[in-house]
Amino acid sequence: MSYDPDNPQLPGSALRLLPWATPSGKPCFLSTDNAYGFLSLKADAREAEQMRDAAAVLADAEEVLDDPAAGPLTLRVTLKRTSAALGDVLRVADSRGGRLPAPDDADEDELP
Repeated sequence: MSYDPDNPQLPGSALRLLPWATPSGKPCFLSTDNAYGFLSLKADAREAEQMRDAAAVLADAEEVLDDPAAGPLTLRVTLKRTSAALGDVLRVADSRGGRLPAPDDADEDELP
C-alpha cells in the first residue's frame, strides 16, 4: 500500500483515512463520530501495530547501515522494508491530521 502525498486528509475531515486499502489498492475511509466503534478501534490497533513495526524496521536499518560488510541484496531488502514502513507512518500521520479540528478562520488571519 502506498501513500499519496497529493491527496492529504485536511483537518476537520468528515472521513477517517483507514490504515488499509481495498484489494485494488485504493484508500478506505470511515465515516463515523464514534471513536470507540468496532472499525475505529480496529483501525487504532492497526495504526499502533504499524508504528511499532516502523520502529523495529528503523532499528534494523540502522544495524545494516552500520555494517560495512552488508551487501547489495541486504541493503536493497532493508531499503524496501524501510520504504514500506515510512509509507505506513505517513498514512497514519495523514489520518491523524484529518482528525484534528478544522482551524478557525480567525486563526488563519494571524499566520505570518
